[in-house]
Amino acid sequence: MKKLLYYIVYSLWYLLSLLPLRVLYWLSDILFVMIFYVIHYRRRLVWVNLVTSFPEREPEEHKEIERRFYRWFCDYLVESIKLLTMKPEEMKRRLVFKNTEVLDQCVNEGQSCAVYLGHFCNWEWITSLPFWVSPEAQCGQLYHPLENQDFDRLLLHVRQRYGAVCISMNESLRKILEYKKQGKPVVIGYIADQAPFWWNIHHWCQFLYHDTAVLSGAERIAAKLNHAVFYLDVKRIKRGYFEAEFKLITREPAKMKEFELTDLYFKHLEESIRRQPECYLWTHDRWKRTRQRFEQRFEVIDGKVHEKKDL
Repeated sequence: MKKLLYYIVYSLWYLLSLLPLRVLYWLSDILFVMIFYVIHYRRRLVWVNLVTSFPEREPEEHKEIERRFYRWFCDYLVESIKLLTMKPEEMKRRLVFKNTEVLDQCVNEGQSCAVYLGHFCNWEWITSLPFWVSPEAQCGQLYHPLENQDFDRLLLHVRQRYGAVCISMNESLRKILEYKKQGKPVVIGYIADQAPFWWNIHHWCQFLYHDTAVLSGAERIAAKLNHAVFYLDVKRIKRGYFEAEFKLITREPAKMKEFELTDLYFKHLEESIRRQPECYLWTHDRWKRTRQRFEQRFEVIDGKVHEKKDL
């Protein structure tokens, strides 16, 4: 049954992806009506996230952001469908990377790069980066493998079709070290704004008025391997068109204070979100883990998180 479902999903995805984006956007408009007005997909969570992240704004502004978010979200879904068959020429026209010469300079000098980005605008299309950077570099992104191996294979096919590689988070350091031994510079994307599991919480920062548990693995890898660190500032220019600008944070991450890189990343991400709040993934329960609950249940010993034995 799983195999049959896989082939059904792949066939439908493939056929839909053959449609022009203008037609897919008509489907997006229909989908918006369904999930916003009929299904009410996660509307309560989205509303709470918006109100608590923008307490200075009026309720009418929250409502407008909410509507625009769901319209963007439906566009994101159909744009991701199109990714399966979109030709390189069209992708390069719709997503333009800027300031790549600074990244290429690092690569040409033999230094690998870590690129911070978030669930903002269209992160799936960022896999087209190999079209824009030096061929000396191997582009890639970390990801969480799906439990269903067939669907995991399908997503890998979509995300790797432009030449970038997907690296499982559990194997990230080992895989990156393999490229280093081969003398191959890498450009690795880190979508680091997920809510970490309890045992991966080592740092909290202020993000959109929330005391936020954050992932800091990207910082540790960059410092350990001396990767140049960039923030990718993505903007939605209009429907179906984006710009992504590389902003250099540091070429010497080991010289920065612990968690300083992580804090700077969330500062940059917050600036991007405040500029275009409708383009962030508000359906994600980003603040489900609280510091109070963490301190009740866990303790940190020698840099590792342990559940308290008396619970």
